[in-house]
Amino acid sequence: MPKMKTKSSAKKRFKLTGTGKIKRKHAFKSHILTKKSKKRKLKLTHSGLVDKADEHSIKTQLRLK
Repeated sequence: MPKMKTKSSAKKRFKLTGTGKIKRKHAFKSHILTKKSKKRKLKLTHSGLVDKADEHSIKTQLRLK
Protein backbone atom coordinates (compact mmCIF):
# COMPACT_ATOMS: atom_id res chain seq x y z
CA MET A 1 0.00 0.00 0.00
CA PRO A 2 1.46 3.43 -0.92
CA LYS A 3 2.21 6.15 1.57
CA MET A 4 -0.46 8.77 2.30
CA LYS A 5 0.49 12.12 0.81
CA THR A 6 -0.06 15.43 2.57
CA LYS A 7 -2.03 18.15 0.80
CA SER A 8 0.52 20.49 -0.80
CA SER A 9 -1.69 23.52 -0.24
CA ALA A 10 -1.93 22.77 3.49
CA LYS A 11 1.78 22.17 4.02
CA LYS A 12 2.54 25.55 2.40
CA ARG A 13 0.01 27.45 4.53
CA PHE A 14 0.24 25.96 8.03
CA LYS A 15 2.99 25.24 10.56
CA LEU A 16 2.77 23.25 13.78
CA THR A 17 3.83 24.89 17.07
CA GLY A 18 5.67 23.08 19.85
CA THR A 19 2.47 22.64 21.85
CA GLY A 20 0.58 21.11 18.90
CA LYS A 21 -1.40 24.16 17.82
CA ILE A 22 -1.49 25.22 14.18
CA LYS A 23 -0.11 28.58 13.06
CA ARG A 24 -1.48 30.47 10.06
CA LYS A 25 -1.02 33.77 8.26
CA HIS A 26 -3.68 36.43 7.84
CA ALA A 27 -5.37 36.99 4.49
CA PHE A 28 -5.79 40.33 2.64
CA LYS A 29 -2.12 41.42 2.88
CA SER A 30 -0.98 40.71 -0.69
CA HIS A 31 -2.31 43.54 -2.89
CA ILE A 32 -4.53 46.66 -2.93
CA LEU A 33 -2.72 47.93 0.16
CA THR A 34 -3.08 51.66 -0.53
CA LYS A 35 -6.62 51.91 0.81
CA LYS A 36 -5.83 49.93 3.98
CA SER A 37 -4.64 51.80 7.04
CA LYS A 38 -1.15 51.32 8.46
CA LYS A 39 -2.63 49.90 11.66
CA ARG A 40 -4.69 47.34 9.72
CA LYS A 41 -1.71 46.22 7.62
CA LEU A 42 0.45 45.88 10.72
CA LYS A 43 -2.13 43.64 12.40
CA LEU A 44 -2.36 41.47 9.27
CA THR A 45 1.42 40.98 9.31
CA HIS A 46 1.45 38.95 12.53
CA SER A 47 0.57 35.28 12.39
CA GLY A 48 -2.41 33.82 14.23
CA LEU A 49 -3.67 30.44 15.34
CA VAL A 50 -6.21 28.25 13.59
CA ASP A 51 -9.63 28.06 15.24
CA LYS A 52 -10.49 24.95 17.25
CA ALA A 53 -13.33 24.08 14.85
CA ASP A 54 -10.92 23.90 11.87
CA GLU A 55 -8.03 22.09 13.59
CA HIS A 56 -9.30 18.58 12.88
CA SER A 57 -9.65 19.09 9.11
CA ILE A 58 -6.23 20.75 8.81
CA LYS A 59 -4.54 18.00 10.82
CA THR A 60 -6.18 15.48 8.49
CA GLN A 61 -4.83 17.34 5.46
CA LEU A 62 -1.36 17.39 7.02
CA ARG A 63 -1.77 13.66 7.85
CA LEU A 64 -1.17 14.23 11.57
CA LYS A 65 -4.26 12.26 12.61
